[in-house]
Amino acid sequence: MRRLKLAYRDNDRTPVIFCIKEIAARYYDIDVEVVQIKGTEEYEAALFNGAADIIIEHLEYLYQAAAKGERITMFCAPSKGGNLELVVPAQVQGPEQLEGGTMAVRSSGQPHAVTLWLRMMGLEREMQTRIVKDSEVGRWGQWKRVASGECIAAFISPLYLAEALAAGLKVLPVPEIPIVGHFAQACLSGFTRESPQLFRDYVRAVVQAVCLMIYSRNEALKIVLAEPMKRMRIQSADEMERQFDAIVKGLKPKPYPSPQAIANSYEIAVMEFPGAKGLNPLSLWDLHWVKELDDEGFIDSLVKKIGQEH
Repeated sequence: MRRLKLAYRDNDRTPVIFCIKEIAARYYDIDVEVVQIKGTEEYEAALFNGAADIIIEHLEYLYQAAAKGERITMFCAPSKGGNLELVVPAQVQGPEQLEGGTMAVRSSGQPHAVTLWLRMMGLEREMQTRIVKDSEVGRWGQWKRVASGECIAAFISPLYLAEALAAGLKVLPVPEIPIVGHFAQACLSGFTRESPQLFRDYVRAVVQAVCLMIYSRNEALKIVLAEPMKRMRIQSADEMERQFDAIVKGLKPKPYPSPQAIANSYEIAVMEFPGAKGLNPLSLWDLHWVKELDDEGFIDSLVKKIGQEH
């Protein structure tokens, strides 16, 4: 069986990762070795020191690496966007009521995306932001600053929404800023040249795994209720299903990033990694594997087949 190493940091990613692993082994004779690397420095070194062949989250630093001469390939973007929910006090009825308030902003997970959202909504000069670390409030617990009255809004992952709603907050429907969200993947360009068939089959497995999650919920849940549930330390199958559904809501079967998503994600990257400034962000993206599968009818036929089976 052919092998490759897929690295990730946060266990929230494991439902998608283990669906990819299962599909790769079942249909494409690929053993995807799943490697968790928690430390940011260690994770960012993984592609360059051989600890991983592919990474599946936190790609922003790669723009700066590319500006310094590294050959990087970003090759798929299965998420529709950031897939975050804006939580506010119950009395807030619209974005205009956020003016003069303070947004609680998570210190990790593309915090600069909030800046772009405020700009898009015309609130950049009308609101303040306050960085609130997970170490202060728990993972994605920035909503606690809203519940306490210190802030008026916070973006949080839908995986962690239940507690915020139970505390009396609500979701305010707002436009989502286009970004290259979770589960986008990258590798060194040399990896695609050294193992072209392995890489192409891996992209097939990624697309098929995403389609499985979207169109065959029960079959995908068999995978997710095993190792991912264990790694996410979720005790209840009902809670795992809720989180699974929240992840699937943000997925799309054809993993093309939009031009605006690439532009916004690059701007976010430059805010955090100034050495990336001046780089053409399109120079890192190679979508020809996805386009080949799309042009061949692979994705459409896969969606149709899974739909008929389920």
